[in-house]
Amino acid sequence: MSDHGRLLGIDVGSKRVGIARTDLMRMVAAPVGTYTLSNSYMEISKQINNEGPILGIVVGWPLTPQGASTTATPLVKEFIKKLKTDFPDVPVYKMDERFSSKEASQIMIDAGVPKKKRFKKGRLDQAAAAHILQQFLEARPEI
Repeated sequence: MSDHGRLLGIDVGSKRVGIARTDLMRMVAAPVGTYTLSNSYMEISKQINNEGPILGIVVGWPLTPQGASTTATPLVKEFIKKLKTDFPDVPVYKMDERFSSKEASQIMIDAGVPKKKRFKKGRLDQAAAAHILQQFLEARPEI
């Protein structure tokens, strides 16, 4: 894999999709924004075409604490299928997202983000996407 290029992180929800990306050296994940399901594909396309090179897309994979599928799993499965169809040259990785929203919320608390801002629509979604992506970077440093 190239030394130079970004990874995108995606947290898919039924109402909103949080998107994050790494720096070009893949050291740090940062939130990009929160989008509707349909607008998220346009933003991912924009990231791939304007902010690249994009070396991979990491999608949060929803599981119960026991490791079973959740009600969100089919939605995420369809999202991944569309990503692979729309962007066949970009590898897609799944990353266990259990507890990512809870951990992202705690990170915002620790950073001193006021409660009102933490619950601002979409803030948690993009923070969760960045958290999922950061976990992936730590788990898969070779990518």
